Amino acid sequence: MKAGKLKDTVELGKKVGYNTPYFGNSCKCQGNEKIAMEPTNAKVSLVKKLEALSTISKAITSDIYLEDLLRLIVVVTAEVMKSKICSLWLLDERDQALKIRATQSMSEEYLKERSLNPGEGVVGYVYVENKPMMIYNVLKEPRFKEKELARKESLVSMLSVPMIVREKVVGVINCYTSFPHKFTKSEVDVFTTVAHQAAVAIENAGLIMKAKMIEDELISRKLVERAKGILMKQQRLSEDEAFRRLQKKSMDLRKTMREIAEAIILANQVQG
Repeated sequence: MKAGKLKDTVELGKKVGYNTPYFGNSCKCQGNEKIAMEPTNAKVSLVKKLEALSTISKAITSDIYLEDLLRLIVVVTAEVMKSKICSLWLLDERDQALKIRATQSMSEEYLKERSLNPGEGVVGYVYVENKPMMIYNVLKEPRFKEKELARKESLVSMLSVPMIVREKVVGVINCYTSFPHKFTKSEVDVFTTVAHQAAVAIENAGLIMKAKMIEDELISRKLVERAKGILMKQQRLSEDEAFRRLQKKSMDLRKTMREIAEAIILANQVQG
């Protein structure tokens, strides 16, 4: 996540009630420097746990955009898990591939777009098997495919869990440490709960987006129908002729049908 995105995410966190400073005291970050983590007590703070769950729960009923929501999830999760890097992968339904969609990392190398097939690598394995996977040292794990990246970013231990909603796996969320660490049952439970809450929030954001698209499409259709009626009355055109006239004007001017319809309706109102 770049500096501009960092500020946006902090503001977004405040919007849904997450007032803890970005990463609290668990990291030091200035300018474009890499996040430097120090080994901490393995026990997850109950307060942090409740804050994270509360934040994501509030996001479930909010109207924030999906990309903003994904950034919020990785920031909150990274802080609660005291992770150097947290990354979120979602299944692209069109390509049937898992793609990295969000991370709080500022590393240009880690921010590069990449994808994995279901069953491929640790992420693909967790997605298919639908169960968490803990790795003490990613460099020694055969399934881990990004060993060169791990060396560059000083990634050591990893916890990967599936994101499940309505008994369907929609993605995978990972957290990494920069030091050898055996994840406790408490940490796995917290991470799993956060992942499930995040999956619900993501599904809700997708439904809101689809609802807005449907609403926008209905409004556009009504405007086009109204504009067709005006052309039919003013120029004595059939319905098909009026539609083709709108379509041609849209292509000629490189404007949407809705924009052309709005212009015709406005001109008719001015003339009337």
